[in-house]
Amino acid sequence: MKLTVMQENLSRALSTVSRVASSRSSLPILSNVLLRTEGNRLFIAATNLDIAISETVGAKIDKAGSITVPARLMQDFISSLPAGKLELEATDNKLKITAERFDSTINGISADDFPVMPTIEGGSELEFATAEFKQTLQQVLFAASTDEARPVLTGVYVFSSEDGKNLYIAATDSYRLAEKTLKKPSKNISLLIPAHSLQELLRAIKEDTETIKITFDEQQARFKISDVEIVTRLVDGKYPDYKKLLPKSYETTASLSRQSLTEITKVSSLFAREAAGSITLVIDEDKNQLSISSIASQVGENTATAQAEVNGSATITMNSRYILDALQAFNGENIQINVNGKLDPCILTDPKDNSYLHVIMPVKS
Repeated sequence: MKLTVMQENLSRALSTVSRVASSRSSLPILSNVLLRTEGNRLFIAATNLDIAISETVGAKIDKAGSITVPARLMQDFISSLPAGKLELEATDNKLKITAERFDSTINGISADDFPVMPTIEGGSELEFATAEFKQTLQQVLFAASTDEARPVLTGVYVFSSEDGKNLYIAATDSYRLAEKTLKKPSKNISLLIPAHSLQELLRAIKEDTETIKITFDEQQARFKISDVEIVTRLVDGKYPDYKKLLPKSYETTASLSRQSLTEITKVSSLFAREAAGSITLVIDEDKNQLSISSIASQVGENTATAQAEVNGSATITMNSRYILDALQAFNGENIQINVNGKLDPCILTDPKDNSYLHVIMPVKS
């Protein structure tokens, strides 16, 4: 293999794909990145067998071929080189890299030992506007669980409504839940995608990409974004029917400025560190206000209030970090807090946009 490629293009591609290379695997080849010529382009790929990421970049190919080299070393080395042309030549499982003032050789492994990149034959397809899907991931992903003891909750659930008019994307760790509704005609869709795979997708999204195409079957999903392709295994299991837990009506609601709620929650959270972040929200219909109190026996106590449009009164204790995380996911100026009882879930919504909701379970105290 012999080719010329621009340093900035190769560095960008390596930063996208090399993150999934596994340095802890018992198979040394999985810690490597694959470099392979394809026509007049260079194909770069890495996999840990659960997720595979590949990208192609333009190159001047003098001799076709392939090689794998350590992903971390290759990424760090290429990113350290000055912008400009790089010459890559692979012989006898060694990759020679030549640039202005630099002449280096990296020992590799034959590409014949690299796992076959997964493919999806046929399958169903979805297509999203990049900006819309990126925002959806930012609103939902953080609510997924990281506890591998409950693998189903480490996934993001993508499913269609019974009438096929809407597509729901949801994630939960059993303490909180985020759901985004997209007005997208879709039928009989039920996908459980690993959250960590969608994190990689989020990092790979480029601002100049207009659409994201998803192809999927019963076991895998493939995301296509411009020159980047991500293939991931789907999570096996049945997602909890969380919609049964969502109330049809609320006894108490409070609508207020999202900025005001963020400010009083942040201040109260400083006094809630001893109590694992627990703060108490008091919604007062008579005073038309929401107050948040927190107590730290060693430090002191705090009560902060904000004016709100209130219907009904309620008191509920919640984790301040969950509230702050949720508030960052909303885009509107105002937020509505919906409560039934101190042991029932609290639902946060945007009064002007019903496409996103966030559920936080109360702290039992």
